Amino acid sequence: MYFLGIDLGSSSIKLSLLDGESNKTLHGVTVPKHEMEIHAPKHGWAEQDPKQWWAYVKQGVTELKAQTGVDFQSVTGIGIAYQMHGLVVVDENLEPLRPSIIWCDSRAAEIGQHYYEAIGTQSCQEQILGSPGNFTASKLKWVKENQPELYAKIKYFMLPGDFIATKLTGVAQTSTSGLSEAALWNFKENRLATEILDVMGISTALVPKIVPNFGAQATIDSNIATELGISKEAVVSYRAGDQPNNAWSLNVSNPGEIATTAGTSAVIYGLSSLDDYDKNNRINTFLHVNNQSDHKRNGVMVCINGSGILYQWIRQLMSVDREEAIDYEVLNDLAKQTAPGSKGLRFYPFGNGVERIFNNKPAFSGVQNLNFNIHKTPEFVRAACEGIVFAMHYGFEIMREVGVEGKVVRAGNSNLFLNPVFREVFIHTTNTSLELYNTSGAEGAARGAAYGLGYYKSVEETFEGLACLERLDPDPELVAVYREIYENWKNNI
Repeated sequence: MYFLGIDLGSSSIKLSLLDGESNKTLHGVTVPKHEMEIHAPKHGWAEQDPKQWWAYVKQGVTELKAQTGVDFQSVTGIGIAYQMHGLVVVDENLEPLRPSIIWCDSRAAEIGQHYYEAIGTQSCQEQILGSPGNFTASKLKWVKENQPELYAKIKYFMLPGDFIATKLTGVAQTSTSGLSEAALWNFKENRLATEILDVMGISTALVPKIVPNFGAQATIDSNIATELGISKEAVVSYRAGDQPNNAWSLNVSNPGEIATTAGTSAVIYGLSSLDDYDKNNRINTFLHVNNQSDHKRNGVMVCINGSGILYQWIRQLMSVDREEAIDYEVLNDLAKQTAPGSKGLRFYPFGNGVERIFNNKPAFSGVQNLNFNIHKTPEFVRAACEGIVFAMHYGFEIMREVGVEGKVVRAGNSNLFLNPVFREVFIHTTNTSLELYNTSGAEGAARGAAYGLGYYKSVEETFEGLACLERLDPDPELVAVYREIYENWKNNI
């Protein structure tokens, strides 16, 4: 019995096939081979075409079938992870009416702030544990205000992963945790935050059917099953935003456990059994995938928008006039060639829209203390790595203020965590041990599908096939070194 995991990112879409019996991933693919384009029709906007996502998902299934040789008639469960906070609006035929307004789009930040103040800051924090911010609800209100004719045609709004599930099944649904990512979950009363919709003038009829993260949500559409060669009895049995899913893929399920990732954005995500929130809205709280009414599990999240996009930008800058972009390993090797502190060069990795750790205010990237006689490429690359980690730690300090902390952090052995210098900066700046696992968001989604169908009877059984590759512990002397470097960086924000 096999389980398909789909991880819809903003740079690429990853798919994995899990063998339920061995509890091992057989193979994974990434589509497209280049990074997906983010369209920015105006300053601060960021959009992608949902139809293109779906085309890539189908391409990925075709490639995965060819590379595994597995008969996909044996695929019984499908799990979907997806980029959080995006908005997809569909018509009565469940087709998208406009490009998706994705997570790093800043256009709705002022709308979110307006309603945060209009509803009352204390009331908002008690209900949704924060502000409507720049999340999905605010983006939908932007469409209502600026594209009223299009808004009138909306049958449902949904998150990016909900759209992929809808294309697979023909059924419009969303999840409880997805609504919390949209700033539309009332934590206090454990229900849809109708108060937010009411004050924004948005009908609850636009909300798809609400389903839990785990469980047989909907059966694959027979025509899609035939097109993809998947069993007509296969069901979507798991869905979650990428960061809750990243934590799930690392078996982070209990209070005090912490996950991190540094892909397109950099995130630290810690679990709590309390309705924690930061009164200044610099970090956010969402329902975790295994939350239940009698088993509260919230994910408290730090998100730095810049991170991987900064590293990608440096790579592109260094690849000018080359037929192919240089490999990221070249950057990683360059970072090794200079000492901690990058000879005084400081990088501030903001520059991808509004930043949550600054309460959804626009933030821009910057380089400080640049000396053309002293600083060469290694210092530039290492300063970028340090700046990304320092920004993450700045948020980690805020997490600790609201009672979420731990001494061990788990990460997938991917993206920036493949970089030895980045790992060194991370463990010594945060003064935590880092456990690296050979897993991915797509693999986590596949495990979620298996657990959601009841193939695995417990979380422990679900992750029997997950092994820690390496544990890195901080050196007290280097902790002291990085503490001073970080404080100098922090004092100049």
